[in-house]
Amino acid sequence: MSEKRYRGITRTKTPARPDSESQSARTGSAAARGSSWGSWPSREALTRVGVPRGRIVLDHTMIAALSVLVVTGCYISGAFDGWYAPLPPLGFGLCVAAALRYHHTTLDHRLAASLGMLAVITLCGLGAYAAGAPTPATVIWIVVSVMAMERLPLPVGLATVAVLVAGFVEADETGILGAGVTTAAVLLAGYSLRLDAEARGAGFQLLAQERLAREAEAASAALAERARIAREIHDVLAHSLSAQMVHLEVARLQVEAGADRGEILKLVTSARSMAREGLAETRHALSALRGDMVPVEDYLRELAREGRAEVDVTGERRDLPAEASQAVRRVAQEALTNVRKHAPGARTRIRFAYGTDEVSLEIRDSGPPRTDEDARVGEELKSSGSGYGLRGMRERAELLGGSLDAGPEGVGFAVRLRVPA
Repeated sequence: MSEKRYRGITRTKTPARPDSESQSARTGSAAARGSSWGSWPSREALTRVGVPRGRIVLDHTMIAALSVLVVTGCYISGAFDGWYAPLPPLGFGLCVAAALRYHHTTLDHRLAASLGMLAVITLCGLGAYAAGAPTPATVIWIVVSVMAMERLPLPVGLATVAVLVAGFVEADETGILGAGVTTAAVLLAGYSLRLDAEARGAGFQLLAQERLAREAEAASAALAERARIAREIHDVLAHSLSAQMVHLEVARLQVEAGADRGEILKLVTSARSMAREGLAETRHALSALRGDMVPVEDYLRELAREGRAEVDVTGERRDLPAEASQAVRRVAQEALTNVRKHAPGARTRIRFAYGTDEVSLEIRDSGPPRTDEDARVGEELKSSGSGYGLRGMRERAELLGGSLDAGPEGVGFAVRLRVPA
C-alpha cells in the first residue's frame, strides 16, 4: 500500500504551561520586587481602598484631635496674641494642603515632590517652635515622621526621622531621654502603619492575580471549545460533503457523456445516502458537544457494517467521557474512509479494548486494491478527502493526552489509537 496515505507518526502532547500561570508568576515576581527594603510601598498599600469603615472613623477622629491640640496649643502658649492670632489657623491650613498634596505625590512615587511637602509641614512646626510654642511644634514633627515612615521608601523615611531627632531633643524638656522615647515611638508607629498597609496591598495584588488567572482560563477554555467545534465540523461536514461532491461530479460527467441511466441513478442514490449519513453524524456530533455519552461499541458495529469490516470488542464496558468517545468515533471513521479511498474491497478489522484507565482502538486492512475496478474506485475517492484527516486524528489524540500510531504494516495499513478514559 502506498505510504502517501499516512506517514506513521506517534506523538504525545506535553501540556504547556497556561498563560494564566505565566502571568501570575510575572505579577508575583513584580510584587516581590515591589516589597523589597528600599522600594516604595505598592500603590494598593498607599490608597484607602479596602480599609474598614471603623478604621477610617478612628483615623479621622485622631487627626481631628491632633489638629485641635496643635491649634489650641499655639494659643495656650501665649505666642500668638494680638496681630499674630490669625497665624495658627493659616499655618494649619497650609499643613493640611501640603498633607493632601503629599498623599498624591506618594501615590505617583515622586520622591522630590513628596519630600518638599514634608518640608513645608516641618517648617510650619519650626515656625511654631521659634514663636515659643514647643508642644505644637513637637506634635507636627511627630506627624511628619510617621507620614515619612508610612509612605516613603524605608531608607528615606528613616533619614527623615533622623533629621527631626534634633528637633525632638531641642523641644523636649527632658532632653535626650525624652527625645529617644519619642523617636522610638515614632519609628514603631510609622513602621506598624507601613506593615499594615503593605499587607492590605498584598491582599489586593493576590486578588488581581487571581482575577487575571480566571480571565486567562476562561479565554483558554473558549478557544479550546472553538477548536473542538471546528474539529467536529470538519470531521462530519467536510467528510460527508466532499464524498457527495465526488459522486455528483461523476454523475454529471456521465450525464454529459450519455452514460446509462442506471449508472447515473446509482451515483445519485449513493450521494443521497451519504447526505443522510452526514445528517445522522451531525446529530451525533451535536450530542457530543452537549456532553452526551455515546455507546462507542454500537457506533463501531454500525460503521463496520457499512464498510464490511469485522469488529472485536474486549474489556468491561463502561461509559466514556464525551471527548474520548468522539475521538474514537472520528478516528474510526477517518481510518475506514481512508481504506475506502486507497484500498477499496480490502478486508478490514476493528479492535476496540477497554483498559484500566484508557481505551485503545486498532484498525487494520489487508492491502491496496487488487482489481482494475477497485483501483478505479479508489482513484475516484482519493479526490474527496480534504487533506486534514491525519492531522485531525493527531489533534484529537494529543488534546486528550493520548497517542496515535499510523503507518504501513505488511501489505496493509494499521491505525492505533490510545486515549485516557
